[in-house]
Amino acid sequence: MVFTSQIFIFYFLPLFLLVYYNLPYRWRNVWITLGSYLFYGWWEPWFAGLMLFTTILDFLWGKVITRPGATQGERKLAVAACVVTNLGLLAFFKYYMFAAETLNEMLAAVGAQQIRIMQVVLPIGISFYTFHSLTYIIDLYRGHATPAKSFSGFSAFVALFPDLVAGPIIRYKTLAEQLREREHTVSRFASGVAIFIVGFAKKILLANPCGQVADAVFNTADPHMIDAWVGALAYAFQIYFDFCGYSDMAVGLGRMLGFEFPRNFDAPYRSQSITELWRRWHISLSTVLRDYLYIALGGNRKGEGRTYFNLAIVMVIGGFWHGAKWNFILWGAFHGLFLVLERWRGKKSLYSALPYPGRIAVTFLLMLLSWVLFRAENLTAATEYYRAMFGLATPGNVALLLPATIYTPYHMLIMFISAVLVFQPLQAHDWAEYPVTWARTALVVPLFIISLMAMFAQAFNPFLYFQF
Repeated sequence: MVFTSQIFIFYFLPLFLLVYYNLPYRWRNVWITLGSYLFYGWWEPWFAGLMLFTTILDFLWGKVITRPGATQGERKLAVAACVVTNLGLLAFFKYYMFAAETLNEMLAAVGAQQIRIMQVVLPIGISFYTFHSLTYIIDLYRGHATPAKSFSGFSAFVALFPDLVAGPIIRYKTLAEQLREREHTVSRFASGVAIFIVGFAKKILLANPCGQVADAVFNTADPHMIDAWVGALAYAFQIYFDFCGYSDMAVGLGRMLGFEFPRNFDAPYRSQSITELWRRWHISLSTVLRDYLYIALGGNRKGEGRTYFNLAIVMVIGGFWHGAKWNFILWGAFHGLFLVLERWRGKKSLYSALPYPGRIAVTFLLMLLSWVLFRAENLTAATEYYRAMFGLATPGNVALLLPATIYTPYHMLIMFISAVLVFQPLQAHDWAEYPVTWARTALVVPLFIISLMAMFAQAFNPFLYFQF
């Protein structure tokens, strides 16, 4: 089930909220867990079974770590068992086929017999709830979090449907107090509805049309140079408004349930460097990689050379987290390279000589080029797309795509609006800082109606996070 589907908007969410607000407070976490398992198991029931299995194990490992009288060896063993179990399951479902295919390519290169590859279905959102559990266990071990007092509270945290399949990645210590006690007010609920509607509109009215343009170009063999740049730009807008829109919807849904989630995006395309961009883009992932991987590797405490290595390897791993393809590894390496270069230059930034708009433009251009790796089906396709962008494609292809395909007034208007909005600072999360007024209600209600009408009319409504 996804947030931008009729079954979620008209059936699941209203019924879930109706029951939630009519239950005694002590039963609400139980209802969150049950509703979240229904939400998650809607695709495949066994997905929910797998999540329940890991949740029970992680809850028990947490009990071992915080058991009075537990030795340091027992605590280390519990952490190791949790890490191996969670990452082992993640590696099998997400990376088994990639590893097997890579091994077969190596075997074929030396003329050896290839292995038989099983077809493995990737459970949607497994990376997100795996990170939830791992950060809980590691924080317990470090003494940065208190253990969950009940399984109902912990299972509600892991399965919490607003952030289950597309983030943000929320740590247990952020929600621990809220799981025990949280405030439900009309104002909080109303602001949550407003934030959800803005995120919903981003996805339906902006991300989906931009995605149509991007797909039209990326699915074309040897596109014209102009088409290639338009397609890359469209994908940059699509993935931002899609991901940011889902994060806004998660924040809004959380507020409807009395939770306060941290923001996950902060106008990232206004960044003046790649370093700054990663403080603004998918903030929850960036902070998790920093706190649990970069710092664990030594951070910047072991000299310049080690710092550069740590930055690079963390970004490579972050790229691989996004998907089991060489494209994602190179995408991470691309960003790791620029993080290293910017760190090396220090205050003498790579872009310091440029005026403020120029620094933003260069950073956006670098991000645009990296998105080709992220979107292309494989490295060969990415290489051909770069050739098209720089006018090096097959000489026989000189015609633009038909205007009816991507250059319609509607699609170009959406692209223009997207370009304006990605460079403005106000985010949907900022709505939470202001009281709900009749003027704001008069704005968001028509926006929601228009978005619903567009959702009914659209045949194109992809879910980008299936691979995560």
